[in-house]
Amino acid sequence: MVAFTFDNTHERIAENEREVLLRNLHVLVPPERHDNDLFADTIEVTDPDLLGTPRPVTVYRARKDGKPVAAILAPVAPDGYNGEIRLLVAIETDGRLAGVRVTGHRETPGLGDGIDAARSDWILGFNGRSLGDPGEKGWAVKKDGGVFDQFTGATITPRAVVKAVKKALIYFDRHRQTLFAEAQDTAEEASP
Repeated sequence: MVAFTFDNTHERIAENEREVLLRNLHVLVPPERHDNDLFADTIEVTDPDLLGTPRPVTVYRARKDGKPVAAILAPVAPDGYNGEIRLLVAIETDGRLAGVRVTGHRETPGLGDGIDAARSDWILGFNGRSLGDPGEKGWAVKKDGGVFDQFTGATITPRAVVKAVKKALIYFDRHRQTLFAEAQDTAEEASP
């Protein structure tokens, strides 16, 4: 009886998580901008320094008529106030950010949870940014001389997210060609 319940519940939970992930992916790269299956066109890459985790990071690739539209990386900000902050970072082929979303965190409610799009529009401040916009010193919170707002009483959380997004952009810049290569020859090439 327990095994039967676990099997049914496990499948339902996995399906719900997949639906939530797809909604988040489509917020960043709307369905009308691509015609491929984002779950079928993925690669896994590793780069603990730039992607924030020693574990493989999934890259969802959006294409239209076979041409690359955007790559959506799932890096981790390892240095949030209460631990890891999981992200989706969508990057257009020209290196501009299509958007960023937080998919998981344990930041303090009412202080650090402003990184969540459901709680504030702070995360929308990344839209359209790139490695060159702002420049090198601008990729920090205002308290550190950058252009991104921090939250009252919670600088660590936005600082961690800004740093992780910048590193995801650096990873993308270094591996742009292999990230958009056809699936059969990319898995090993995209890793450093």
